[in-house]
Amino acid sequence: MTWDLSCPDWEDRLRTGRPLVPDLPLNQAEGDRAVAVLNKLRLADVPGTPTLADATGDWFRDPTRALFGSLDPITQARRIRELFLLVPKKNSKTTNGALLMLTALLLNRRPHASMIMTAPVQDVATLAFDAAHGAIELDPVLQKKLHVREHLKKIVHRETKAELEIMSFDPSALTGQKPVAVLIDELHVVAKMSKAASAIRQLRGGMLPFPEAFMAFITTQSEEAPVGVFKAELMKARAIRDGRQRGAMLPVLYEFPPAMQKDPSQWQNPANWPMVTPNNGKSITVARLQEEFETARNTGEEELRAWASQHLNVEIGLALRSDSWAGAEQWENQAAPKRCTLPALLRRCEVIDVGVDGGGLDDLLGLAAVGRCRETGDWLAWCKAWAHPIVLERRKSEAAKLLDLAAAGDLVIVDAIGDDVEELAQDVLKIYEAGLLDKIGVDPSGIGAVLDALSAAGIPEKNAKGEDMIVGITQGYKLNGTIKTAERKLAEGTLWHGGTDLMNWCVGNAKVEQRGNAILITKQASGTAKIDPLMALFNAVALLSLNPESMGGLDDWLSNPIVAGHA
Repeated sequence: MTWDLSCPDWEDRLRTGRPLVPDLPLNQAEGDRAVAVLNKLRLADVPGTPTLADATGDWFRDPTRALFGSLDPITQARRIRELFLLVPKKNSKTTNGALLMLTALLLNRRPHASMIMTAPVQDVATLAFDAAHGAIELDPVLQKKLHVREHLKKIVHRETKAELEIMSFDPSALTGQKPVAVLIDELHVVAKMSKAASAIRQLRGGMLPFPEAFMAFITTQSEEAPVGVFKAELMKARAIRDGRQRGAMLPVLYEFPPAMQKDPSQWQNPANWPMVTPNNGKSITVARLQEEFETARNTGEEELRAWASQHLNVEIGLALRSDSWAGAEQWENQAAPKRCTLPALLRRCEVIDVGVDGGGLDDLLGLAAVGRCRETGDWLAWCKAWAHPIVLERRKSEAAKLLDLAAAGDLVIVDAIGDDVEELAQDVLKIYEAGLLDKIGVDPSGIGAVLDALSAAGIPEKNAKGEDMIVGITQGYKLNGTIKTAERKLAEGTLWHGGTDLMNWCVGNAKVEQRGNAILITKQASGTAKIDPLMALFNAVALLSLNPESMGGLDDWLSNPIVAGHA
């Protein structure tokens, strides 16, 4: 039977400084034994070489007690098979993780067991190894029990022959391993690596033969919106913590409640920082955090957000940089998901302009529809994107994010070349058949396949006035006025969008270049990061800013069967 590992009162526990482990039917003797071993280990890089009993708090001892105390004394099966610990920097995360794995090595009863601690970069792996090695050198008993092979970064138990290897994360080296215990440090960085999810899946599979096996994740929040396996594990941990899901993962998440994360006045208040600083007064102090906070705030918005993500575990929804588009600062405030779906635009708008951009094999194909609301005059934007599987290979650095967007439904990964433009044309056709389509703005270069698909779908070349339905929107510095219009509409609160992860990502990716008196947002400046749907949005804004007339009266609009189907 699966234990209930939820912690419904976690917000109150954070505010009162209590550990985040719920009451559980533990094997108390086994759990206390693990804590006793952990407490005796010493920190070799701290003046006075204190024991962990003095250097860390119950916030780390309680998860340790739960993890080891979940071992069934009869079956030797572990009821808690995974630990997800989200804790900000400077709380001895890596050091504590290394000593947790050293504790596991000492308590292990399986002969020749393999244990692994892995970190995203060699420097962090070395730091972890040095912490474990230093604790052994400071304890004569451990020197007799354990053999340290420094050149291999391995620690071998002389009696059981079990090994703890501390290494940098390498999917090729981890595949095929059959470990009894695994700890992955800084999962948010590991998740950005190619094949990270596959390697972790392989590790889980290798642990299946061992009933006592466990996997632990110890990580800070990401400096950007969570992606890949980090996002998946974080979502699972939150669901278990909140009681929305059952599982064998113990979630210990030092993060502010959602309302506080969204309110800068709350997470920027030092009085609230002890909530997410469990090692306060030991490895870090709030006073020290305040000094770093002031430096980050004076440097700029980008640095402040990065600091908050790492030191307060504030989740970043939109990455802002010093060269970011000015509209990005207002973007999150203008999200209106219910008003900015395609059916909602068909119901609410009196005229709609469409923008299209991209479509190369290693690009996204972006579509944006921006309509003028019949009742308020506000602009409502809906965006979508398509990609071919080849982009996952050519842009490995973005693959995890693209797969997340596909899972959310914001991005469609097509099976064959041509499917993307055909699906795009069908979406545009819905707007045309609703009698709301003014024009379609496109980047003139490399758009032939889109034009063919639009024609095949039945979109005419000319409108009723004899004007071209498809208009080339000049890019580069000539788009400056359009970009400024979008910025102003966002700042005025009259341009709304769906608040999708896709557009949050693209807006965060946009980099601005200054050319004389004009600003440019180009794909070249953004590098491998994708902005095609944002450029499609600009193309649509360029047309709607010409103030097209309403596409017929209200009675005509209501009588249209396409519109009626979305009413």
